[in-house]
Amino acid sequence: HRRGAASRRRGVAPRTVCSASASGGTGGSHPISTPLLDTVNFPIHLKNMSIQQLEQLAKELREETIHSVSKTGGHLSSSLGVVELTIAMHYVYNTPEDKILWDVGHQAYPHKILTGRRDKMGGIRQTGGIAGFTKRSESEYDPFGAGHSSTTPSAALGMAVGRDLKGGNNHCLAVIGDGAMTGGMVYEAMNNMGYLDTDNLVVILNDNKQVSLPTATLDGPVPPMGALSGMLGRLQSNKPLRELREVAKGVTKQLGPEVAELTAKVDEYARGLITSGERATMFEELGLYYIGPVDGHNMRDLVDILTEVKNTKATGPVLLHVMTEKGHQYEPALSAADRMHGVAKFDVETGKQFKSKAKVPAYTKVFADALIAEAAADERVVAVHAAMGGGTGLNYFEKRFPDRTFDVGIAEQHAVTFAAGLACEGVNPFCTIYSTFLQRGFDQVVHDVALQNLPVRFAMDRAGLVGADGPTHVGAFDVAYMGCLPNMVVMAPSDEAELVHMVATANAIEDRPSCFRYPRGNGIGVELPPGNKGTPLEVGKGRVLKEGEEVALIGYGSSVQECLGAHGVLAKMGVNATVVDARFCKPLDTELIRRIAKSHSTIILVEEGSIGGFCSHVLQFMALDGLLDGNLKVRPMCLPDRFIDHGAQRDQLEDAGLTDSHIAATALKMLGRSTESLGVLSSKMA
Repeated sequence: HRRGAASRRRGVAPRTVCSASASGGTGGSHPISTPLLDTVNFPIHLKNMSIQQLEQLAKELREETIHSVSKTGGHLSSSLGVVELTIAMHYVYNTPEDKILWDVGHQAYPHKILTGRRDKMGGIRQTGGIAGFTKRSESEYDPFGAGHSSTTPSAALGMAVGRDLKGGNNHCLAVIGDGAMTGGMVYEAMNNMGYLDTDNLVVILNDNKQVSLPTATLDGPVPPMGALSGMLGRLQSNKPLRELREVAKGVTKQLGPEVAELTAKVDEYARGLITSGERATMFEELGLYYIGPVDGHNMRDLVDILTEVKNTKATGPVLLHVMTEKGHQYEPALSAADRMHGVAKFDVETGKQFKSKAKVPAYTKVFADALIAEAAADERVVAVHAAMGGGTGLNYFEKRFPDRTFDVGIAEQHAVTFAAGLACEGVNPFCTIYSTFLQRGFDQVVHDVALQNLPVRFAMDRAGLVGADGPTHVGAFDVAYMGCLPNMVVMAPSDEAELVHMVATANAIEDRPSCFRYPRGNGIGVELPPGNKGTPLEVGKGRVLKEGEEVALIGYGSSVQECLGAHGVLAKMGVNATVVDARFCKPLDTELIRRIAKSHSTIILVEEGSIGGFCSHVLQFMALDGLLDGNLKVRPMCLPDRFIDHGAQRDQLEDAGLTDSHIAATALKMLGRSTESLGVLSSKMA
């Protein structure tokens, strides 16, 4: 990495990097030729290229991206839409000194290829490989990590102000999609930008008229929600206004603040005159210079405009509106319902993905079917999601109940309080948000739901470890942040049938808020209730799955399956363990815990969540109840106090030490059988 940086600064000709697909593509694909791309290891190698060469490079980079993702799976169409923009930014600006921040980061594959990571793309999102999003520790060209949306304008402003405090003069660019522009944090940032009037700061609005998330309905792609999407289509370039406003700013600086009101009026008059009496754009009202819309696939226009923006001094913050197309120039993506947003390995020629057909449904689909069954029986049931109809399965619900499905855009805070308002009116809202994204609406969960004891139901998908999406999307913290709230019922199913029953349980809880978590991936194959209609469970009651003695394994949620696996391992070694499915973290089944504590010498608590979750709740109760005052041995097993990198879910579980083998080994060690404990782990590794 240091050698690469040194060669960049010396401008040494790059070594040739073989195409990631030079040996042939996937399925019916063919070898690709990338002679220009093969001369680019870092952005400095773009600097002497002509526009025509940059255009040719774009073709090669797009083809390279397609072939690379075809071999690994990952995010495809968003990256294909920003190829020209990526090249133009690295051509005009001097990265990494100038900083490019990619909002969400899933569109940064071409950026990674151009910044020294082309030879690592074969391991993207895989165990030990590079991340699927931008990551500070991975490259100096990734100045800010991403994964969640709507964050980069704030971060870029902070970097620009930090630069000014240190006397620097580099540029900061935040690339953000039109879907992410529905997030309220963006407007907080832009409002602050306009107030601070920070120079060398550019927000690039990547407008592809589609939310870059798995939000498509069953009928096709979904445009960004809200009035903003309509406004973006009406905006036009306004260079004369920019020049006049510069004059006004100059006069103000020379004559002092007493003329500020006068110059503001001149500015407003000029704006009205130039825009033929129409209202000024919202961005201008916030204090950003608006430029656009610009064709995001016209290399010459992009280079010319970015060069002008870079070389214009003291303009304050700029918003450059760039029009792009998801999946640009790749027909299979353009014709797919979701534009091939997130894909498995696929055939390059046809776009057909190599997905193995699951024998059992995914938890997400089970949830959707269960909610449909509840809604069919109870007209009060409605569904709320934050631009994630596809990811949460609510596109199926919307197909059946279009008037009872509410996509609020990428606005989790609003989603929570909107659901609270629905609950006030006697409606039964299911606020369906990934565990990782509900973090963004935590204050609203506290203040607007729990404090007022409103019966909002939170369905938290992607709970626990999530595999290739890694630590930005891990659902590690929901049990801790929901379990600490008064009034909240907190539950987790151990299998897909239990999930169906918990959907029914949540709908039946009408005197307080409730939540349930469920993992990414498929169920275990148990039989589902008839018609996917669940039966409400008794709140705060767990169940014993295996009656044993001496050792008790108390699992929560998906970890119950690991406990059952550990039971099998221990049985082979002569240990008959009890296995408990807690079902509820709050309220706890205190009666069951007391009984287990008094009839066993050893208890292991297991959850796929962070410190402060289920294990902590059980230990708190046991300590206060005096159950820990004697000879009882108790060990909590939860996620370690660190972020676990992307990779296969099973690899992540091994890394966390939460597999059935780890549980069995822990039990043996607690029983004084340390040698056998080590043997269990070593045989697993072998």
